[in-house]
Amino acid sequence: MMNAALLSVLVGSAAAFAPSQQGGAAKTSLDAMPDRMWDKMVDKTERSAAIPFLPRAINLDGSYVGDVGFDPFYLSSIPKNFAGFIQPPAWEEVEGIPTLYWMREAELKHGRVAMLAWTGWLATDGAFGPVPFRFPGAVYQDVSSSLEAHDVMVSQGSLGFMLFAIGFIEFCTSAVLVEVAKGENDREAGDFKLDPLQFLKGKSKEEVDTWKLKELQNGRAAMLAFSGVVTQAALGGTEFPYLVPYPEVADVTW
Repeated sequence: MMNAALLSVLVGSAAAFAPSQQGGAAKTSLDAMPDRMWDKMVDKTERSAAIPFLPRAINLDGSYVGDVGFDPFYLSSIPKNFAGFIQPPAWEEVEGIPTLYWMREAELKHGRVAMLAWTGWLATDGAFGPVPFRFPGAVYQDVSSSLEAHDVMVSQGSLGFMLFAIGFIEFCTSAVLVEVAKGENDREAGDFKLDPLQFLKGKSKEEVDTWKLKELQNGRAAMLAFSGVVTQAALGGTEFPYLVPYPEVADVTW
């Protein structure tokens, strides 16, 4: 009887250290889990040219002009069909607009607007000559600065008309994006065939790419410049060169 009891204790102890079937099943379930989205968003075999301590975003492979691999938040790697921003998906089935195409379109558009905005802001404040460049009429000539122009133009009605005009242009130019989404147009992002001075006529692909790179880099600089000049003006430096007056350091000469 004693021997039987001792044998039962030994068998139970051995069973406690034996691998359980439940653990094996859990391991199998873990192996069957889907791949992480991160693995599809980056190229782990290559580092970002702009941020060498991060892996390269999968879509930033250098195929776009001006691609320096800068995307620390990997926004360009998010898989999304942006055609839904142009027309509801329920209307018709389309191939779609990929993320990188949409982002390049937006970057070029914002850069072009920023170049015009920065130039206009400085011109109306008299940065390019002794006389500010403004429309004729007291309502425009009497505005104290570009910073104050927004509120004045809203109350006067000019900004409402400008908003309507810009919205109309946006609506018309979005038609080509519908064609891109359908696969009916292989147009490059941001290309509206607008070259009235024929800068690109007869140029090789390398020369055209150089012009495109110049536009892109100037647009990026303009977005930063416009943000800076508006910030300086809002802080009190409303006159060119938009230096903020600090009373406590009034004796400092610039």
